[in-house]
Amino acid sequence: MSNNTQIIPERSRDIGNFLVGRLIPFRKKRMVGPFIFIDHMEPVEVKPGNYADIGQYPHIGLSTLTYLFEGEMMHRDSIGTIQRITASDVNFMTAGKGVVHTERTPEDMRDGKTYPMHGFQIWVALPKNLEEIEPTFQHIPKTQLPKWTKNNIDFTLVAGTAFGKTSPVKVHSHLFMLELKNKEEAIFQSEESLKGEIGICVVSGKIEAEGEIIEEGNMLVSKKANWCSIKIHPNTHILIFGGEPLEEERFIHWNFVASTQAKIEKAKQRWQGDGFELIEGEGPKIPLP
Repeated sequence: MSNNTQIIPERSRDIGNFLVGRLIPFRKKRMVGPFIFIDHMEPVEVKPGNYADIGQYPHIGLSTLTYLFEGEMMHRDSIGTIQRITASDVNFMTAGKGVVHTERTPEDMRDGKTYPMHGFQIWVALPKNLEEIEPTFQHIPKTQLPKWTKNNIDFTLVAGTAFGKTSPVKVHSHLFMLELKNKEEAIFQSEESLKGEIGICVVSGKIEAEGEIIEEGNMLVSKKANWCSIKIHPNTHILIFGGEPLEEERFIHWNFVASTQAKIEKAKQRWQGDGFELIEGEGPKIPLP
């Protein structure tokens, strides 16, 4: 999804070993490892009058990770990718020096019926030496993702490396993203198996940390690298993500991420001109805000 506005909460707070807020970026924590933007696409109904039709828009300096819990979407981009995005598959587009894409409701779902849509759109900043690489797109079916059950928790390793396992998604830095679901109360501990900074998004249900209840829609960030311990209440769904932080500050403007403001300004000028290759047949490009 496009980043027309940044989600920055009115309030964030400390609870001992954790920061609590609403997704990233937020005031006290702009990034978690290389993760720089998380957009929770809350459950919606896709139906006549409410189809997804996100026109052509650009990215630089990042990889987008689309992970749906429900629904489907058609992705097209300027490197020739045409991919139907379906629930629980991983779609990882690396923009590098620049890519343009669109996201739309598939034609066969524009049939007058109502369909659910729910998921996350996540941005991972690229290391400085890889910001100018050629754009690529990966589609990894859910059947190829590592899955296991431990301590009453069902795990899916969406991307990166964790607990001795590695996702087939080719990433460009040291990171991890896990999906956890449970039916019974459970304790989650990182056990030194998550390297770097650690964030937790509560998709549904609730978790407990430092004696405080964290409800759905909020995010926790551990203040200790490589460490996390929480109680997960019954019937809860969470995402755990993070990794080693990048060495340099990252700048973000609209859909652009870069290690220097000069690269952001150059991308803005390219988009206002004809510096990005567009997708044939996908209509006009979205103007720079």
